[in-house]
Amino acid sequence: MANLSHLEEIFSGDGTRPMRLPRWQDGGSPAGLAVTLVADYTFPARAWLPAAAIVTLLGEFDVAAGAARTTISRLARRGVLEGSRQGRYSSYRLTREAAVDLWSGGASIATFTTQPDSWDGWWTLVAFSVPEQESARRRALRTALRWRGFAPLYDAVWASPHPLTPKGRAELADLALGAVSVFRARQVDLETEANRNPVQAWDLPGIAGQYEIFIRRWSGLLPRIGAGGVTGAAAVRARTEVMNTYRHFPVLDPLLPIDLLPAGWPRSRAREVCVAVYDGLAHPAQEHVRSVAARSADGPHLDISAHTIAGMSAGIGHSHG
Repeated sequence: MANLSHLEEIFSGDGTRPMRLPRWQDGGSPAGLAVTLVADYTFPARAWLPAAAIVTLLGEFDVAAGAARTTISRLARRGVLEGSRQGRYSSYRLTREAAVDLWSGGASIATFTTQPDSWDGWWTLVAFSVPEQESARRRALRTALRWRGFAPLYDAVWASPHPLTPKGRAELADLALGAVSVFRARQVDLETEANRNPVQAWDLPGIAGQYEIFIRRWSGLLPRIGAGGVTGAAAVRARTEVMNTYRHFPVLDPLLPIDLLPAGWPRSRAREVCVAVYDGLAHPAQEHVRSVAARSADGPHLDISAHTIAGMSAGIGHSHG
């Protein structure tokens, strides 16, 4: 499941050099992991998972039982999970609000790179002036621009090949009241070495390198998946880890038009590998989660179901009962 925990920090950069990529940390917080596991195997029915099963699944990611139970309680207090008790068994599921938010985030990851690639040759430029003493506001503005696929062409001039949405315009207006201007423009080439193409605002070699690392890491697992050799807890772990990594690409890669990118850009191959791992392991991972739930509480738990990227891309099961 994607978009389950926000990146702690978006990239830094002063606009005088290509943006640098953030380090990716393995794993994640117990809370983020718990929500990931619940979401991955309860969409679209918002199925109930026994508390003991959640604790066991978290334990397979080296989260201690005490920490797992504390995490579940905190998520319930925050309105992410809701609980139910039948006899001596406690169970949890996503709240309706959390399910809607997570489905929306997951669908955006599932459809990333699947939109038609077209570009009219126009750039969106955002120029702003925020006083040095208002560092928090300047940082918030830069973060908002990063999330929307902009990069610093110069310190206070940011570029994107895509137009701003109405929501994006409203957000920027709130963050930089009276201190921001937005333009749609075409680049005019200068016959000089000083000429800078706006695409140079992005660290294309760095982004491509992260894609290549991802492809190398996960494509090696595909033969074993095809042979049915990844099962049980290993299947759950691989699905979780591949998505935990892939979900960063919509932030790292602003979906620059293919005309602006080097030949052989690895974006499509990375998605193919992610789908092959995540969807290819859906059945064995689902069966493992069902078996853990059955050991933790009475019943076969047939409503536990692993959703897929293919299903979310098609909008299948958009229901949160």
